[in-house]
Amino acid sequence: MADDPRGKEPALSVDQIAQLLPGTGELMASVGIAWWKCAYAARGGNWDLAAYFARRVRGLQRKLAVVRPKYAQDLAAFEEDLLAPLLSALDAHDGPVFERVFAAATDRANELHVKWAKPYIKWVLPGEAPSDLELGPAD
Repeated sequence: MADDPRGKEPALSVDQIAQLLPGTGELMASVGIAWWKCAYAARGGNWDLAAYFARRVRGLQRKLAVVRPKYAQDLAAFEEDLLAPLLSALDAHDGPVFERVFAAATDRANELHVKWAKPYIKWVLPGEAPSDLELGPAD
């Protein structure tokens, strides 16, 4: 269509598109929220919701590996060594194993913050459960 105003704008450059992508801070803030909800959903017995949030963490970290390739190797190891066992514990509805792996994964994440010169970032599980979702067993 000749009157289409979208045709008048030049296409975005690769650099412009890169500027629009979320940065590490935005992605990791989303990871923190998903990790928090994962813990409390598992503790509430909503295993499917907990697994959803664990997969959400995995997906966000995979995006981070693309946007910031310098983290890719550590993120892949984190996924293999910690997220995979965490998802297995959720699939098995195994609360004690979940708690052990969740704690180990949180510790490892904080170690990686130090490794990547961000020692001032230390994630801790909030003392309160999120209130925006039903965290008890699914009906």
